[in-house]
Amino acid sequence: MTNTLLSLSSLILYPSQSTFFRRGSQLMESIPYTSRLLLYIFKKETQFKYQIITDVFPLDFISLKRRFQLSYILSSPYNLFKLRLLILTRSLQIIPSISRTYLSSNWLERECWDMFGLFFNEQRDLRRILTDYGFKGNPLRKDFPVTGYLEISYSDQDKRIFSLPLQGLEVLRLGTHQIS
Repeated sequence: MTNTLLSLSSLILYPSQSTFFRRGSQLMESIPYTSRLLLYIFKKETQFKYQIITDVFPLDFISLKRRFQLSYILSSPYNLFKLRLLILTRSLQIIPSISRTYLSSNWLERECWDMFGLFFNEQRDLRRILTDYGFKGNPLRKDFPVTGYLEISYSDQDKRIFSLPLQGLEVLRLGTHQIS
């Protein structure tokens, strides 16, 4: 199986960046426009049979040109292998949706959209999933203010929730501030 993965990586992936680690687990790196084809091959080919998508999660590296590293974790119960496919993408780059290949990835892609603002092409249901519909921004991005944009409070006298815009200095999670 490893020889087939190496030949596949020479066709679709960057061969110099494909790395294998740990027994029963692989790490591969790809570019966004080939990710859908690659994941389809990994699911349908009998020698791979990565039938289960365990997780889809992005990491935000604000200082890099390709800011987001999107990771797909796949499992093959037939071969007892796991695969982690890394997709490096820019902030506003469109990522092909894999929700037609792996139906359970619909919710995972919606979470990436809601928390990080990553847009998935041909995603049928790209709505907010963890934040309110009127929420502005993406809270897990490094350039999102730590305190947010609104202060939400409850009034015992009026028996209602109200929100006020925050005023003053906003601290960003850029990793450049000093802790005193």
